[in-house]
Amino acid sequence: MPHLEISDLITVTDPRSGARLPVHRGEVVHRLREAGDRRAARIVAALPADRHDVLDPRAVDRLMIGVHTELQRLSEELRLGERLVHVLGPLFEAVRATVPGPLRLVDVGSGLGYVVRWLAAHGPLGPEVELVGVDLDAALVGEADRLARAEELDCRFVHGNAFDLPEAATVYVSTGVLHHFRGPDLAEFFRAQAASPALAFCHFDIAATRLAPVGAWVFHRTRMRHPLGRHDGVASARRAHTDETLLHAAAAPGMRPLLYEPRGLANPFCTTLRPIIGVRPELEAPLRRALGRAARRLVGPEQLVGAAR
Repeated sequence: MPHLEISDLITVTDPRSGARLPVHRGEVVHRLREAGDRRAARIVAALPADRHDVLDPRAVDRLMIGVHTELQRLSEELRLGERLVHVLGPLFEAVRATVPGPLRLVDVGSGLGYVVRWLAAHGPLGPEVELVGVDLDAALVGEADRLARAEELDCRFVHGNAFDLPEAATVYVSTGVLHHFRGPDLAEFFRAQAASPALAFCHFDIAATRLAPVGAWVFHRTRMRHPLGRHDGVASARRAHTDETLLHAAAAPGMRPLLYEPRGLANPFCTTLRPIIGVRPELEAPLRRALGRAARRLVGPEQLVGAAR
């Protein structure tokens, strides 16, 4: 049976226009029951809908903002910002050594913009890096923008497609997005970046270890209040892609795929998120130099079999 996340089913956006589409509660409940997930079906069945059984968009927006707010607290406890900078710092150092001029980081699926706001607040990438968060969910983008203005941060948020912006990204990043892509959509996600002017991408997602579902259950059971957040937190760990799947999908023309801390090189008790990185071929050597000893944790497709032993 497929593992489905409720948040993927109750918010649907037209990828071309960005317009929100109506979602019928009964259809979502039926789909979850067909997948054998009766608990998720009960959670959706309790959500408010109109007389045509269309989910109330305002209630869904409030729910999604509430769940993402709880996710932000979890990210703070896991010190997500420091984990990202451990890799993003050397990556931008390598980019600067290769390309002069202003740089732009684009966070794909930025949600409430925690990563972009954390980077703007702490400034580890330097003032010449423009920070942009992009998401297809207008309610999350609106809340991210409100928070950034309240915190007086130098960053911005855009409602739309991250690969269709007027200004090109230098580096694409994301956290917790990759497991939402299934089948050919995962490879298409990487191909879109390889076909863009971007020099690199760095996407963090859940490490598909045997402990990941158990760890996700413990963290989300103890820290998340809404049943949707608890459910989707565990489902996302079960949907995490294997090292082999990520490296294969990220092998788009013109990009060198590298996995940081694959299973064979990581402590499963400590590893929760780790990135798949893609760089233009001329950036690999500067990146390895910038990482120093940590470059030993970088593995390409040709090294994966040996590293996993």
